[in-house]
Amino acid sequence: MQRHLISAADLTRDDAVLILDTAEEMARVADRPIKKLPTLRGRTVVNLFFEDSTRTRISFEAAEKRLSADVINFTAKGSSVSKGESLKDTAQTLEAMGVDAVVIRHGASGAPYRLATSGWIDAHVINAGDGTHQHPTQALLDAFTMRRRLVGRDAGLGKDLDGRRITLVGDVLHSRVARSNVDLLHTLGAEVTLVAPPTLLPVGVETWPCEVSYDLDSTLPKSDAVMMLRVQRERMNAAFFPTEREYSRRYGLDGDRMAKMPEHAIVMHPGPMVRGMEITAEVADSDRCTVVEQVTNGVSVRMAVLYLLLGGAEPAVTHARTTEEK
Repeated sequence: MQRHLISAADLTRDDAVLILDTAEEMARVADRPIKKLPTLRGRTVVNLFFEDSTRTRISFEAAEKRLSADVINFTAKGSSVSKGESLKDTAQTLEAMGVDAVVIRHGASGAPYRLATSGWIDAHVINAGDGTHQHPTQALLDAFTMRRRLVGRDAGLGKDLDGRRITLVGDVLHSRVARSNVDLLHTLGAEVTLVAPPTLLPVGVETWPCEVSYDLDSTLPKSDAVMMLRVQRERMNAAFFPTEREYSRRYGLDGDRMAKMPEHAIVMHPGPMVRGMEITAEVADSDRCTVVEQVTNGVSVRMAVLYLLLGGAEPAVTHARTTEEK
């Protein structure tokens, strides 16, 4: 593992499989009466969130506490950032406090990279989402969920997603989740197809390691997993499609469309879902939808990332079982 986790594109196949396998071991901790490991005891991790978040922030906090780290939660609202303090000054304040790792979410693309390479802080940096750029731990938890569902919990150990066909549908233009997933899934050997209106595809998408389609109905029968993306209105400054009804009719996933998917295929969503627009309640509440499962898996994956960056000198399986025996 490298010192920081900034982008899914930075991970090799072996890096990604190591994280996924370590996450399987961490998932076993969640099945125990006491969901704790002493791995990061004495280490301090700061959750530095400049954007609103529910799942990611709570997931990281749960992961850090299960590894026995000391956790500091920082939000821009109510801090000196609201008075105009720069990222550099915030980082140097954290450095003065002696933090070991910073989990950062920021509205500006590139902020985690800047924090990791600037020399402002001597701590591990984990990107929890930056602008429309990257969200690597989301891609890892999505890949973890796919491998469990499509390959198997134990059968998947040491394996990637070679030959699996994954379809991402919706607002690709504003989605850091889409960018991260395309990078990681390609690294893991999957065949990725993006489905979106032309107005919601970024410039240069033809250079991405994936296929592009404008027809959802033709891609569904060939998909092992379909990930619906939220339309990110908060990042839009223009009209990218005529109406919500038109968008839903062309690119929404309902029961009839789900029936066109292979029987083993799953439906995914990074959350939060806009029910009735990109996905109907019938699909969101079906057994094939993995939204809640993704949240659960997110804690295990983030535990694995923190473990490997901060404490992983020995295999997680040995550490976890030795601790359990004690």
